[in-house]
Amino acid sequence: MENLEGLIEQAPELIVAYGMKIIFAIIIFLVGKYLAGVAKKISDKLMTKRKIDPTVVSFVSNIAWALVFAFTVVATLGQLGVQTASLVAVIGAAGLAVGLALQGSLSNFASGVLMVLFRPCRVGDYVDAAGISGTVDEITIFSTKLLTPDNKLIIAPNSAMMDGTIVNYSAMDTRRVDLVIGVSYDANLAEAKKVLTTIVENNQYVLKDPAYTVAISELADSSVNFVVRPWVKGSDYWPAYFELLEQIKLALDEANIGIPYPQMDLHVKETPSV
Repeated sequence: MENLEGLIEQAPELIVAYGMKIIFAIIIFLVGKYLAGVAKKISDKLMTKRKIDPTVVSFVSNIAWALVFAFTVVATLGQLGVQTASLVAVIGAAGLAVGLALQGSLSNFASGVLMVLFRPCRVGDYVDAAGISGTVDEITIFSTKLLTPDNKLIIAPNSAMMDGTIVNYSAMDTRRVDLVIGVSYDANLAEAKKVLTTIVENNQYVLKDPAYTVAISELADSSVNFVVRPWVKGSDYWPAYFELLEQIKLALDEANIGIPYPQMDLHVKETPSV
């Protein structure tokens, strides 16, 4: 009873003492979280102002946020009376076990660092990687965000990006449009080639250099196939692709040059009746 009475008498003092610690810990956490966001924005703004690659900007700003937030957590625990030195020692002792448990995350982090250093792709590049295709929107510490042409967000682990083949369609300034155009065996091949050449030369997207190619590539089962290979700017690839197909079809129709489709001839043989 005496112990209980003593605790009751000390309750106001304990509430004030520990209550203030909790309040200060909450304030430290909230302020630190806010400062982490500020650090991210400042690093982002400074690097963007110096025209640093957006890929590096995104990665470094995320690391800045993580470092400030980690310091905030340690300071909050210290305010609550937790021995941070002992905590660090415990974390160090458990580092091996944590590392084994989080080896996937550590692999993603290491892959993220490699992506920033070697830059197989950058923010804004259209890539085919990890079995998906899309425009790189952001490279974070552990993952890469891709936007598909139909505006879906795909988040791929950095390790999956780096472990496979990355096809970067935006790395070069120019791209070649590869079209295969089949014409009828009855068609005038010289006239057909002239029509295709005229279309390529007059198209608004086709570059003069490198030179284009218009040539017969195959004598197929039901058609003579031409390859049409003009060069365009990387950003003009799809507009050029769609426009060339439309212009070629209209021009061949106007020249009465048929574009055959697969067909099969059936020969019916009558068996004489006995």
